[in-house]
Amino acid sequence: MDNLSDTLKKLKITAVDSTEDSLEGCLDCLLQALAQNNMETSEKMQGSGILQVFASLLTPQSSCTAKVANIIAEVAKNEFMRIPCVDAGLISPLVQLLNSKDQEVLLQTGRALGNICYDSHEGRSAVDQAGGAQIVIDHLRSLCSITDPANEKLLTVFCGMLMNYSNENDSLQAQLINMGVIPTLVKLLGIHCHNAALTEMCLVAFGNLAELESSKEQFASTNIAEELVKLFKKQIEHDKREMIFEVLAPLAENDAIKLQLVEAGLVECLLEIVQQKVDSDKEDDIAELKTASDLMVLLLLGDESMQKLFEGGKGNVFQRVLSWIPSNNHQLQLAGALAIANFARNDGNCIHMVDNGIVEKLMDLLDRHVEDGNVTVQHAALSALRNLAIPVVNKAKMLSAGVTETVLKFLKSEMPPVQFKLLGTLRMLIDAQEAAEQLGRNVKLVERLVEWCEAKDHAGVMGESNRLLSALIRHSKSKDVIKAIVQSGGIKHLVTMATSEHVIMQNEALVALALIAALELGTAEKDLESAKLVQILHRLLADERSAPEIKYNSMVLICALMGSVVLEIETWNALPLSDIPSKLLRLAPNLPSSCLSLSWNYRISTQGSAGFGLSRCCIQTSQS
Repeated sequence: MDNLSDTLKKLKITAVDSTEDSLEGCLDCLLQALAQNNMETSEKMQGSGILQVFASLLTPQSSCTAKVANIIAEVAKNEFMRIPCVDAGLISPLVQLLNSKDQEVLLQTGRALGNICYDSHEGRSAVDQAGGAQIVIDHLRSLCSITDPANEKLLTVFCGMLMNYSNENDSLQAQLINMGVIPTLVKLLGIHCHNAALTEMCLVAFGNLAELESSKEQFASTNIAEELVKLFKKQIEHDKREMIFEVLAPLAENDAIKLQLVEAGLVECLLEIVQQKVDSDKEDDIAELKTASDLMVLLLLGDESMQKLFEGGKGNVFQRVLSWIPSNNHQLQLAGALAIANFARNDGNCIHMVDNGIVEKLMDLLDRHVEDGNVTVQHAALSALRNLAIPVVNKAKMLSAGVTETVLKFLKSEMPPVQFKLLGTLRMLIDAQEAAEQLGRNVKLVERLVEWCEAKDHAGVMGESNRLLSALIRHSKSKDVIKAIVQSGGIKHLVTMATSEHVIMQNEALVALALIAALELGTAEKDLESAKLVQILHRLLADERSAPEIKYNSMVLICALMGSVVLEIETWNALPLSDIPSKLLRLAPNLPSSCLSLSWNYRISTQGSAGFGLSRCCIQTSQS
């Protein structure tokens, strides 16, 4: 340290008026000291004020410039030295050196700027203001095709500098994307895939940039998918494949890139990994199996990529995925069920899968997870059943296969994701009157639905419960079902549903309430009154934002309520009824097909007040 103090003093003097030979000796001494104890040497240098001297030594003409930049790169490895480097005015002369033709100067300058930028807002801002990023990108473009070792080392340093410059900084990443860095990096990866260090640096840079949504379009315009799959096939080490996975996952969120990855053969690589790792109990192998199967499911989220892999239900990939469902591996069960749910995104696929026994496989899987089962597998299998139940032709087949009985086994679940998919599956299945009536008479189901209608912490569960209650009434048109719902306290939830922000839910509620009023008004009268249905209908009619069908159905429901003395008085007090017929006629031409159609007879009571007598009730709603 005594020698270091002398060297620093000497360096201050020789920097002004001595020869470059003397200066070089001082710089060599500093580099040796930094090699022996970087942190202590850096602290000593900071205290001496030598950093300000370095700014004057960073000149293109000097033969010592590369060593000065090297020293700055070494001291900037310490976090506490980065802001002092900025404050000493080193950034601007370093950025100017990026215009040098000397490869060693460029190398050490890139290292210095990269280290100063590492996890340093001040360093990044200074490099940004000096325009350093654009110069580095220009170098990458011009040097991209040169494959000698020295040039590849320089390219690696420049990639590292850009990574440190933009890491976890959305605005700087967006800046690099706008500068066109992505096509350049993809080209680098293709040309220099044999160079492990440069390849790794490109992958890290891709990982940073791929998180930004604006990068996806640029990536999709390159051959990134082909290059990554080609690189992936060469890798045998877990760590290297994991690094590629970290790039693939965010890229595969883009539908165009999903298709490119499928066409490049990524799925075959993933299936091979699954086959290799499925029986292993090693931690790394288990993690890789999960990553591969999760990525497989992600690729199926794209419509084109999914259909390409489905291949009419005869494709190798589809058949391999099917074999995961009966597996004893929970991760493969999960991935298999999610894959089926993703394949089941159009009617043709759904019909084919139901006709070929997929429903039975999913039911068997659910039966294995009834008692203390895996929640994610339950959720995935129910998701698949729900999607498969959407085509009309599948509903009867799935009902006859016993799907409702299997699904009802999970009524006791306390997990909101499972509850949500359970409800959705049942709602998709019950557009047939017989099925709706059978379920609507299930007291345990109705009581559970009423309970879940109050699940305010889980809006999805609450909404689906309300919709299923409504659907049981609308599709069954059964007095017994209505009585079961009334006795379980479900009326107030249907009334609340009529105030939903979603028009379709409002309409479903109004139709169900009209059926209740038409079929079991006496049973539901007190609950309708306590739920303040009439006042809510009045608000819906008065609200200018209410859709035409909501206003129409509200007025028709009011007509239906006139069969109750109590509710008729409330209705009369809340709303002048004499102009309802004209309002209905004005609304009628603009009504969508989802509107309730209710035939009624207009009469004048002996007291002269207007009223409506219901002759019959005909419900017509569109499917949701």
